[in-house]
Amino acid sequence: MNLLALTYGTEGDTRPVAALCHALMKAGHEVLLLAEENSLGSARSLGVPHAALSGNMRKDLEALVSQGKGVNATVTALSGIANAQAESWMRQAAEAAAGRDGIIVSGLAAFVGLSVAESLGIPLVGAGMIPISPTSAFPSPFLPGKLPARLNKASHHLVNWMLWLAFRKSINRARRRVLGLPPRHMLWTGHPMLYGVSGALLPQPKDWPANAKLCGQWLAPADAWKPPPELQAFLDAGEPPIYVGFGSMTGFDREALLHTLLDALEGERVLFHPGWSGLPEASLPGNFLVIDDTPHDWLFPHVSMAIHHGGSGTTHSACRAGVPSVVLPFAGDQFFWANQLARRGLAGVPISTKKLSADAIRQALQFARSTEAKANAAAMAGAMLLEHGTAAAVEEIESILSGRSG
Repeated sequence: MNLLALTYGTEGDTRPVAALCHALMKAGHEVLLLAEENSLGSARSLGVPHAALSGNMRKDLEALVSQGKGVNATVTALSGIANAQAESWMRQAAEAAAGRDGIIVSGLAAFVGLSVAESLGIPLVGAGMIPISPTSAFPSPFLPGKLPARLNKASHHLVNWMLWLAFRKSINRARRRVLGLPPRHMLWTGHPMLYGVSGALLPQPKDWPANAKLCGQWLAPADAWKPPPELQAFLDAGEPPIYVGFGSMTGFDREALLHTLLDALEGERVLFHPGWSGLPEASLPGNFLVIDDTPHDWLFPHVSMAIHHGGSGTTHSACRAGVPSVVLPFAGDQFFWANQLARRGLAGVPISTKKLSADAIRQALQFARSTEAKANAAAMAGAMLLEHGTAAAVEEIESILSGRSG
């Protein structure tokens, strides 16, 4: 089969889709990946054919940070980027999808891909790392608060409809100008949805339709990645360190957060990945080693715990490595994953970034070091290592696009 994969998001959003594309290629299929320019590092390293969608997310987000805008403004900016680029993305996707056997869509570009598949009359598979198919088993991951269980399914419909309303105007304009399609008033439903989510961490809902499936985490095969000498020397110099990293999160008070972490982690061996927020203004103490992008599947088995923001990819990688977490969620689905970790005894209660204190972090560190947390993390790792998420997704895509599945 000859496929187009279309996504838009950060490196953490694109990496699992690139891993899926790589697995499809290994299975004998041709794939082109369209994604955000700054998120294509994993595609390049895996040899996945790719092209950049228009726009520069990192540049736009860095501009917000320089203006002192917060995390909520960052989330709004991402929607603004998708709306501003809808027509350009639809043109790029339509040209790239012509003559192909199917489209895989994910992230902020999903509505674009759905329109292109409709226009060209080719099958489509939705893909994601956040479960958005309505269910009574849990509330929408995009709602940070707790809901009565009876409202769980309604919350999914509400959030999905609100997402559509946020993009409907720009999508319909692009449909008319690029594809010659009439405006669409309702959400797309009924297409297959595959998730790079572990059933060990989040059990498959019993009320999902047959074409919605949790496959397990989507990972590239283990390779011969070698750590820089400085990192290897740090790891060899003592006990497994603590990992600290907040991925592509921007818009928060970096200096205040780091000051609190330095207080809580005084004397600890720490690997610090600054991510998109950048390095702090003050110099770091000698017990901190700053690292560049490092594959989590290589790194996390070498650490004692991970302090992170609760993104789906980082959450899964910590679980798969068998290390407890300390989670400081900022926005979006991060609260959902933080709560899943706490529910499974893999982390303490999520730490509010709005009421951050060194004592709260110390308390979370104490739980992560407990016999209970370590045992739970080891059990979760054992369960997740039995999953073969990427292979399962390839099998599902082959079945769907060959007509063997409903």
